[in-house]
Amino acid sequence: MKQLVFLFFFISLSLQAQFQLNGIVKDSKTEKPLPFATLKTKKGNSTITDVDGKFHFTWNNQPENLTISYVGYESKTISFSEIKPFFIIYLTPKTNELREVAVSNINLANSIITKVIEQKDKNNPQKKLHSFQFKSYNKLLITANPDSIKGKIDTVFVNTISKGKIKKIDSSDYKFKKNIVKQHLFLTEKVSLFQYEKPLLKETILGTKMAGFKEPIYELLGFGLQSFSIYDDNYELFETNYKSPISSKSLKEYRFKILDTTSVNNRDVIVIYFKNKISNKGLEGLLYIDKENYAIAKTVMRIRGVLDITGIHEFIYLNDEKVWFPIRKNFKILKGKSKEPISILGGRIAFAAEDDELNTTKKSASDFTYLSSDMHAFDLKINTNLKIKKSSIAIDVNANANSRDDTFWKENRLDSLDSRSERTYFVLDSVVTKQKIEKKIRFGRKIINGYAPFGPFDFDLRHLLSYNNFEGFRLGIGGITNEQFSKKFRLEGYTAYGLKDETSKYNIGTALRIGHFSNTWIGGSYTNDVREIASTNFAIDKRVFKLYDPRPINISTFYNYKTWRGYIETKLIPKTESIWQISHSDITPLFDYAFNYNGKLYREYTMTTAMVSLQWNPLSDYMQTPSGKTEFEKRFPKFTFEVTKSLSHFLNNDFDFGKIDVRIEYEKKYLNGQKSSILMQAGYVFGAIPLTHLYNTSPNNLTNDKILRRITIAGKNSFETMYFNEFFSSDYVMMQFKHGLKRIKLFQKVKPSLVLVTRMAWGNLQHPERHIGIQYKTLDQGFFESGIELNQIYKGFGLTGFYRYGSNQLPRFEDNIAIKLSFVLDLGF
Repeated sequence: MKQLVFLFFFISLSLQAQFQLNGIVKDSKTEKPLPFATLKTKKGNSTITDVDGKFHFTWNNQPENLTISYVGYESKTISFSEIKPFFIIYLTPKTNELREVAVSNINLANSIITKVIEQKDKNNPQKKLHSFQFKSYNKLLITANPDSIKGKIDTVFVNTISKGKIKKIDSSDYKFKKNIVKQHLFLTEKVSLFQYEKPLLKETILGTKMAGFKEPIYELLGFGLQSFSIYDDNYELFETNYKSPISSKSLKEYRFKILDTTSVNNRDVIVIYFKNKISNKGLEGLLYIDKENYAIAKTVMRIRGVLDITGIHEFIYLNDEKVWFPIRKNFKILKGKSKEPISILGGRIAFAAEDDELNTTKKSASDFTYLSSDMHAFDLKINTNLKIKKSSIAIDVNANANSRDDTFWKENRLDSLDSRSERTYFVLDSVVTKQKIEKKIRFGRKIINGYAPFGPFDFDLRHLLSYNNFEGFRLGIGGITNEQFSKKFRLEGYTAYGLKDETSKYNIGTALRIGHFSNTWIGGSYTNDVREIASTNFAIDKRVFKLYDPRPINISTFYNYKTWRGYIETKLIPKTESIWQISHSDITPLFDYAFNYNGKLYREYTMTTAMVSLQWNPLSDYMQTPSGKTEFEKRFPKFTFEVTKSLSHFLNNDFDFGKIDVRIEYEKKYLNGQKSSILMQAGYVFGAIPLTHLYNTSPNNLTNDKILRRITIAGKNSFETMYFNEFFSSDYVMMQFKHGLKRIKLFQKVKPSLVLVTRMAWGNLQHPERHIGIQYKTLDQGFFESGIELNQIYKGFGLTGFYRYGSNQLPRFEDNIAIKLSFVLDLGF
């Protein structure tokens, strides 16, 4: 029996025996790394160095001679009498020839790239082919190479003299290495059907498995790692767009150099190295270009910064169609050079900061963690009679995708899972179940939207406690039934009581789901509550988590509304969410005000209105999952429209009027942590409408003489130097520009985020004589303020300062200054 066990052990070692070669290729004079040098064996195996000149070569046979070549350098052949952990290989430049070769290659490379650009439409499968479809198998994992980690077991040193000093070596690296040898940190697989009918490309997920989760996190399935096509002017890598090296203006942005000639699919190709002309900006990598038709046969796209990211595209040549078709994509992300700790994918990958310029900081085991995604295409069909259903959905997840059996996976996996992957499923399934991670994720999602789930009911956190100058402290309770109660029917409501006005408020409503794909609900409600006068609220706006809403704290002017409401909310129109409603309201201003209309003073009035509120995200991508439709790829700009029209002579409606509100949002995030945003909002009223329903453009300043007595909490998009009830408008436009810099480390726990802000607004008020009892100004000469937000100085708390200028600047200098506190809540979800 022992001999049999030994035999199996020997066979397993023989089967797994592979020879690995790791090293770096450098210039012998400058000792600078040589990116994308070619390494070849006599038997035809080859690889290239990465942008840092490093290589990792694996082959199954006995070690043999290896030839290293690089344009402008003497080739070098080395033999292996012994295998070392790491090789440093120096190449000698051809002094006399290098200058001529370099000049020649630059000119020739540019000429080739020019032809590639000219032939793009003829070589782009999505331009040349009318339709195609294929299946794909994708495996995404988060893991580390155990051989890179120097883990040591706990060791105790005792000072032989004092006998009292004991030093314990940290064993975290050892434990990490021990675990990573056996399993990955995370693993997910999916099998998809891609269908293309010019110009639409759609992915249908046929099967998916996510280690540890009974139901996958659908957002991860649609995570944008790299572009599908390499022929577009912009290339996306890790949700960041870069100018493509074969875009129409790439010769102005990139340098090109011929490195080598080789073959792909038995066709001769030229290997061209490219790099952005501006250091540390844009892409860097390789283009494998077909000599005959100047099509792309393979690409390597790379960016180096706080993260090192590589995207590789491989193609197969279709002889009948005479086109290179994408057959494989590979994506890898690992830590780059960063002065701050980095965390991505909800903290599943975390890297420590580098503390010094010499980069001598000792790497922890987790710094070797990386994310890898590999996609293979198969069952390719070209120019078939294809008709894409639900074309507005970019990703459609089959209802049974998460319940596929082993037979399905054996049929669609190109290779069987290795032992590490199998153990990953086993271990993570146990860990997630034991630690109730799925329940925690569900709880986190509810909290972000302002709810606390409790069985079949989600308590609404907004109603627990709030404060304003009219109601004082407002105490309440309320919520809505969730999917555990019913997926087709819901009840909602709340009740609240103001300690200062000593009045109860309440709401009750119900809705029925009548469309699954469109997530359409039809419902009704009754509300008796108060609202700030002249405030602008879009009914379609999503809820966000707020411990408090800072603006109402100092607001004194409200009106009471008793409203019956019938509505339909739906996502039926592609790339939109909308609410269609009819409401009947009895309005009572809770301040000294009367509306003079047709010779009559109205201190109370009735409004019956029809309203459509719609948000349109034209560049976003949507995913249809078994639980509903979701916006998984959020892109800007985003447009919000709301149209309200009174229904004349219907249910005792008093006034004939209409309102049109528009909002445009744009946001751009940068990989280094900076963010720019633009907000434009406008409103227009026609007809007779009381001041309670006009516009105040969100003021947030108190009318106190001293600056320190005006210190309150800053709002998100409010005018911090504009006083409450200072301006009213029947038509207006406002703009806001923000640019947030990355956080600056002043001390260990003091890391403020600096945001530069400018706001401006213009407006007008038609028929001012109709509004009696309140003093105000108009915005016909414009309102301007700029300032700085120093957020998250300590534990979410910050400080902001703004200055008011322009035609509406106040005579006293100090009255134009507003200093506010800020608070940013980081839930960590």
